[in-house]
Order: sequence, then structure tokens, then C-alpha cells
Amino acid sequence: MKKNNEKNILASNRKAFHNYHILEEYEAGIVLSGYEVKSLRQHNVSLADSLVRFNNNEAFLENVYIAPYVQISSHIQDYNATKLRKLLLHKNEIIKIYSKSREKGLTVVPLEIYISKYGKIKVLIALAKGKTTYDKKEDLKKRDIKREMAREGF
Repeated sequence: MKKNNEKNILASNRKAFHNYHILEEYEAGIVLSGYEVKSLRQHNVSLADSLVRFNNNEAFLENVYIAPYVQISSHIQDYNATKLRKLLLHKNEIIKIYSKSREKGLTVVPLEIYISKYGKIKVLIALAKGKTTYDKKEDLKKRDIKREMAREGF
């Protein structure tokens, strides 16, 4: 059985950890319809190539693929699986994140979608700085060395 303080991760953006240095993390709610929630609970979601956009003091999740819910997909016409989805943040958080993201080389990416301990679906977003090719290669070398040491018992 799961402890009460653990979160149930529905999707993770592993590509973001490879492509970006994570600077700050924020938790946000997300506006979803009922069948999208049901589809999310079945882990039918992908965060690949997704990002956060700001428009009129609001934050939106872009390019997040949520597959149509299987039991109701025949009744849904014109379902757009990658539509913009509004993020629920306090106004001062939005202003803070937006102003920091305007700095050169910084962007806002979603890292995880999960169910919080209160049963709400949340998105973990992060302020991130893009890695260079050199940084990516260094990370791979470090991971390989760590794996070799673990294999040899150190």
C-alpha cells in the first residue's frame, strides 16, 4: 500500500532532464475535462516536446498528448489530443516565472504529471536552461562511470 505523502506519477518528461539544467520547480494544477482525467489515470499521456507558454497573465501547457478515453472515444467529435491546457497558478507565481523565463536561454518545461496525495492531478513545471552538446556528453560519461562502479560493487 502506498504511503499518504507519496505521489502517483502518471507521466514523466525524461527528455527534459537530458536537454535542460533544471533551476527551479513549481507545482501547478491543470484544467481538464472528465474524460481527460480518466485517460490520464490510465497513463495515456506523453510529455515529449511539451512546454509552457504565457499569454495574458495566464500559463498554458502546450503539446501535451492526452489520448482520448477509450470507452467514450466513439462519442467525442473533434477531440484534439494536444490542445492548450490552462495551468492553475497564483498570479504572483505566474509573474515571477514569466519574468525569469524572459532571461536569455531560460524556458519553462513540464517535468511530471502526477496525482497528489489529495487526489488532484498536478503538473510539476520547471524553469530550465538548455544544455550544450558538451554538457550532455559529460552527463552520459558520469552515468556510465557510476553504472560501472555499481556493477563492480564499489
